[in-house]
Amino acid sequence: MEETNNRVSIVVPVYNVENFIVETMDSVRSQTYSDWELLLVEDGSSDNSAGVIEEYRQRTGDERIRLIRQGKNQGAARARNRGVLEAGGRYIAYLDGDDLWMPRKLEHELAFMQEKKAAFAFTGYEFADEHGKGTGKVVRVPETLNYKQALKNTTIFTTTVMFDTQRIAKKELQMPEMKSEDTALWWKILRGGVTAYGLDENLALYRRGGKTLSSNKAEAVRRIWNLYRQAECMSVLSSLWHCCFWAVRAVKRRI
Repeated sequence: MEETNNRVSIVVPVYNVENFIVETMDSVRSQTYSDWELLLVEDGSSDNSAGVIEEYRQRTGDERIRLIRQGKNQGAARARNRGVLEAGGRYIAYLDGDDLWMPRKLEHELAFMQEKKAAFAFTGYEFADEHGKGTGKVVRVPETLNYKQALKNTTIFTTTVMFDTQRIAKKELQMPEMKSEDTALWWKILRGGVTAYGLDENLALYRRGGKTLSSNKAEAVRRIWNLYRQAECMSVLSSLWHCCFWAVRAVKRRI
């Protein structure tokens, strides 16, 4: 697909989200910024996610929505990577299949990126319950994050991230096939000298209900530990040091 100047390609991995995906699509169609395409990568769901999306496309007649079928479940990393490769816009934005955006998310973040001449941006967000209702707990984000800072502060939430592919090539946005593949990608990009710019505005809702992987604290610790040891090849001592900072900040985000 031919790239357009300021189009935003929104990449959504879809796996067993039939109960949430309509609200997610609604939040995209409610954006005040209208030059976008929505790439829904159906990753071999065992529920009726694909059918719900097809019905929605037919009902709304919105040609900006595309359903891409993986055929069998290959995981979130491959689903996102497929979406990025098929994207036609200059900007890549990520959105999970059960999360929601505030109406001015794209408008404000795109303007912010253009103002800062940023290659990589992220925003604040709010925790929500399983019904998508905000809990009032808003995560604030720093003005910037470099590689060393990001190792201690995993505040970059995937559903708020946007990249400019004129500054970071699509091939550099391929996520590794490992747990916490999104964080691994952020670190890889930052390690290359890119600075991530934070827009400290609540522009997304992080639906926590049903996200068992994220809510399992022991699993979260294992994932971040593996990132330090495997993705970043840190020593045990350095991994312990960074893990302590990560744990403190992770707790603060949730209280």
